[in-house]
Amino acid sequence: MSIFKYAIALTGSIATGKSSVAKLFDAWGFEIIDLDTVAHQVLDRQQEKISELFGETCITRGRVDRKALGKQIFSDTEKRKKLEALLHPLIRQEAVKKAHILDAFGKPYLVDIPLFFELHSYPIVRSIVVYAPRKIQLQRLMRRDECSTQEATQRIDAQMSIEIKKQQATFVIDNSGDLVQLERECRRVRELIKSSEV
Repeated sequence: MSIFKYAIALTGSIATGKSSVAKLFDAWGFEIIDLDTVAHQVLDRQQEKISELFGETCITRGRVDRKALGKQIFSDTEKRKKLEALLHPLIRQEAVKKAHILDAFGKPYLVDIPLFFELHSYPIVRSIVVYAPRKIQLQRLMRRDECSTQEATQRIDAQMSIEIKKQQATFVIDNSGDLVQLERECRRVRELIKSSEV
């Protein structure tokens, strides 16, 4: 059986609301492999290497300081590539282990992959893109992370445009409105997943 056979990639861009969508699908009983959580676990295990590559300022009280690391990598493409080269193979290893278990159940499950279209690291055929226009993305990111317009713009620009991702998606969940609209959109996509054959 091919790996990730029953998987559907859940993706979007920064501040489009992917976590809110994941929570809804989780509440409806969908299994979710959250690559952000896996990445955090892997990152903490790699603290010595992080210190070596990005400096001791990235380690606070024996743990990786994600904010300090983030500041470095969002403004420096080379550093971001270095971090990705270290983490992505280790993250993928963990994801494959989890996918083997979930594929055995023969039911659709979600793999929450922030950089699904950017990295092409996972042989997953179907995808859900959580969409919000750039203007809303920017507002939400500035409010959420209390950052400047410049910082927020830099972080959004570090990823592929949400408009391009939207065109490549199997399913699109529009999160440009309120939570009521978001839940309605999620229900619509849930029914499409249920009615479509794997």
